[in-house]
Amino acid sequence: MKDFFDSAALSDNPLSVLGDFLTEEQNNETAEKFDDMRFVGYVLEMGYDKATIITSDPFKVAVGGVPRNSMLIMVPAALDGKLPPHFTLLRVLESAPTPLARDVQQTYFELQKKSMPELDIFTQSELQWGALKTEVLGMFYPHPDKRKEVEFSGDLNNFVSAHKYMVYAPTDPLLDLIVNCLVPKDHRFVMGKLRLTENRLPLPTKQLPNVEVNVSTDDFRGARTAMFGKTRLGKSNIVKLIAQSLIETYRSEQSVGQLIFDINGEYANDNPQDNSGSLKSAYKEDCVVYALTKKEATDSKQLKLNFYDQAASAKGVLEGLLEQDNKTAIYVKAFTSAELPTLQEIPAIESMRDKTTSVRKLQAFWAILYDAGFDVNEATLKAIAPGATQYVNGFNPGFNKDLRKAAYGEETPSAPGTLAEMVSEFKAVNRFRHAKPDDKNVAELDSDLVALMDFLAPKSGSGTSMIKPYRKYHDKNAGHYVEEILQLIDQGKTVILDLGNAEPRLVTYFSESLSTAVFNHQVNKFSNNNLGNHYVQLYFEEAHNLFPNNSKDVTTIYNRFAKEGAKYHIGMVYSTQSPTTVSKDLLAQTENFFIAHLSSRDEVEALARLNIAYESLRADILSAKTPGYVRMLTRSHRFAIPVQAYKFEPKTQGQE
Repeated sequence: MKDFFDSAALSDNPLSVLGDFLTEEQNNETAEKFDDMRFVGYVLEMGYDKATIITSDPFKVAVGGVPRNSMLIMVPAALDGKLPPHFTLLRVLESAPTPLARDVQQTYFELQKKSMPELDIFTQSELQWGALKTEVLGMFYPHPDKRKEVEFSGDLNNFVSAHKYMVYAPTDPLLDLIVNCLVPKDHRFVMGKLRLTENRLPLPTKQLPNVEVNVSTDDFRGARTAMFGKTRLGKSNIVKLIAQSLIETYRSEQSVGQLIFDINGEYANDNPQDNSGSLKSAYKEDCVVYALTKKEATDSKQLKLNFYDQAASAKGVLEGLLEQDNKTAIYVKAFTSAELPTLQEIPAIESMRDKTTSVRKLQAFWAILYDAGFDVNEATLKAIAPGATQYVNGFNPGFNKDLRKAAYGEETPSAPGTLAEMVSEFKAVNRFRHAKPDDKNVAELDSDLVALMDFLAPKSGSGTSMIKPYRKYHDKNAGHYVEEILQLIDQGKTVILDLGNAEPRLVTYFSESLSTAVFNHQVNKFSNNNLGNHYVQLYFEEAHNLFPNNSKDVTTIYNRFAKEGAKYHIGMVYSTQSPTTVSKDLLAQTENFFIAHLSSRDEVEALARLNIAYESLRADILSAKTPGYVRMLTRSHRFAIPVQAYKFEPKTQGQE
């Protein structure tokens, strides 16, 4: 074998470390340095998917222990110069019975019963042997077409009798080959260190593995990446690492823009209590923060909603805020229950009567906002105000002459032409409705319109004063932030939407509106052949709220991200506590996984069904609870790698 590995043809192949390893093993055996050997045992039973190995206590102690899920390599006892260097990778699953298991148990039973303080040397020799069941992960061998590279296959081309194999615990150079050789050398980023088991207690004089785990940032760009695990176990830290890797890799070419929906404010703001830095503080020039509530320590732009332009969405936000503040008067509930059309829906309404009613409802909502003191650019609003008939246009609700005369009396003013005049018109009509509810002119008014007018001019109660505190969420020029964000993304910037402590409906609005804008922007570039090499990466937390598994609406913007995102160079990183709560369509399209501790057996079983790579790691996922300890699977990795993720820092670990 030594002669075989001395072949100059493979001296510059990464698998040369296997030759160095086996040569060192042979030298240690010759010199009787058994404590320095990495030999674990022999193969007892061999198959394409599983292998049972026989080992002994001295072997396991010499290699520093063989915990569950640790990696072992299996090599032929003699290659005879007929095959290139290769090895089979095994993952330890559990203990296995040996042919003498019952005899050993009987011996233990008798020893304990007699309380013998010490074993004789012959009995000890018999009892120290045991067996381990392992999973065959695949085979590493020289790439047939690229002399300096290694190829991996998830299956075996052949196997021979079990006695022709020897099993070893790999050294750090071999572990580095195992976890990193398939990761492209370009655009590498260090994610953390290899951690084969949660237990970090080393055996005397033995060192735990010290191997850094690399990922390729190209694996995240334009792909879907999932984070699953219970809260407080480091999912957000790994999200920061991924965002950091994309910033550092592509900042010079400005080819990847990022948009982070930061619902807890942890990516935009430092958290001294957790000794946790933010992306913004680490990369001030690369990150732009838009915040609903500005933090003194964070440089940010204001994120607000134009309640006039986005009336339907704004009314939903007001509904949530009023409910949150426990405003439960009957006329308030009627207002929040009223349905508003959007400006885009009105032209498509065929019935002129229905179109007129829809316009009036929209105008009544504008009147409520104006009466509550929401700033407005009146000229701009009038320019976009819809027209239904010659009587309903701009700020004129178009009430019939008889109703106006009854509401005003003999001195009926001319039709409203300003917002203030429109407010007076709605109030006058509603006062008349309260005074003469049976009048035929008011009996035909739409119920939703009545609910809106009652909020504007109630019989009793605060009315529009209730929503004055919510003016802080409104900006008459707010519509421009969408264009700004799209431009920043095109420039390769990372935009962070600080939605910490925001009302849920505001979070929903900004998430949906910006996601839709990003998608349409990328589709437009695709249609005009302008995508080039530019990508957009989106980050979502609490993904079960956006991608529910029971949703039958496959037309939502989030479903389109899952199914069509890659086509338009849109990647996603999403996190949640459990895989069963997320849309199956999204899970089926997800390429990269980071799995922390899950406490439910059903969740782990669902994960194993989703991705067979996690089948043998179920027990480990259920038991290991260390923050940052994840089982990682990316497009460059053919099997799950147990990683202790680095804590996020401004500089890439292991790189200058």
